Amino acid sequence: MSLKNFEILNELGKGTYSTVYKVKRLTDERIYALKKVRILSLKEKEKRNALNEIRILASINHPNIISYKEAFFDDESRTLCLVLEYADGGDLYQRILQYQKKGKYMSESFIWNLMIQIVRGLKALHDLNILHRDLKSANVFLTKSGEVKIGDMNVSKVSKDCIMHTQTGTPYYASPEVWKDIPYDIKSDVWSLGCVLYESASLKPPFQAENMESLYKKVIKGEYNSIPKIFSIELSHVIYGMLQVNPNYRFSCAQILSLPSVVKHMDRNIGDNEYSLLQTIKFPKNLNMISKNLPEPNYIQMKPIRNKSTIMPNVRKDVIMMRNASESKSRKNLGKSDVESPGGIKRSFIKENYKLIHMHRVGQILKKYSAKSLVPKNDNVKESVYLRKPGTNRSLVLPGY
Repeated sequence: MSLKNFEILNELGKGTYSTVYKVKRLTDERIYALKKVRILSLKEKEKRNALNEIRILASINHPNIISYKEAFFDDESRTLCLVLEYADGGDLYQRILQYQKKGKYMSESFIWNLMIQIVRGLKALHDLNILHRDLKSANVFLTKSGEVKIGDMNVSKVSKDCIMHTQTGTPYYASPEVWKDIPYDIKSDVWSLGCVLYESASLKPPFQAENMESLYKKVIKGEYNSIPKIFSIELSHVIYGMLQVNPNYRFSCAQILSLPSVVKHMDRNIGDNEYSLLQTIKFPKNLNMISKNLPEPNYIQMKPIRNKSTIMPNVRKDVIMMRNASESKSRKNLGKSDVESPGGIKRSFIKENYKLIHMHRVGQILKKYSAKSLVPKNDNVKESVYLRKPGTNRSLVLPGY
């Protein structure tokens, strides 16, 4: 596989070492997101992060997580390429900016739906001891059909005991534990989720300051204004439960999904799926061998599309062959009893397209079926008689009688 199998439509985003494009796969003509990583420019830790993202995405096939399609190393551009599901509704941060310009708030029903879908996706990660570690509005993707999906697992980590020590993430969404540079667990992602939901309701992050020191003080104290009063107290309470400074008092994903205020906004219950984490992808010494270590492609198998110009000739040929076979079979199966009946005579004389049939010595044939009243008594009569099938009358017609 190479970039030649894709048509680049436009650029979606750009980072220090990677660029994301909207592409069309030539094989199935479907739209995907393709992330090109300049792997040769990365340090060892960054290389592991790039491969770890592929590992995590390929391990989970969840409706609320951007799905993995394929990964390969492109020899020509010398880049590691990751093909992902394309979210045609953009990301949540773009949606928030749109509402800021309008001067309007999002609907509460949208925020409840947003919460439930993100929590479900986040729980799927946490069930595998995976911490996202960079959950923010720009990493929450939307589709036009109403689906919400978590993406960008570049700094996500797998931990056996779910305890992490590395300080990472975006400052506005980072938990107090991360700010204090102390061990943290999956509850750190829940804090980030609380920030995302607060931002969706208020159209601004809960913690803002002019400098990092002031921001640090606000976060570790958990000081923030309430969401706008147009929203329900129930929504405010759920967000409050996510933004608890002490992680022991903070909700988990399972607890959120069991809250009565959340349950009543669920359209349908989706059972928990079981996933198994793929083995760690090792970075080979020979870069050209990396593709062999990457997970198998995960495209949806599509039936090949035929156009009418290729179908019609074959269909017409098949129809003609079937019709000829049917007529041949009818002729073979035409027994003596059929021939010796008036109906059998009618069928044997009337051909397809109902052309006139010229018959000789019809008199002798009709005599055989007690139709003497219709023919002359002279057996040697050779008068020409025409048989036809009228449009409305299906009886035999002998002109002249």
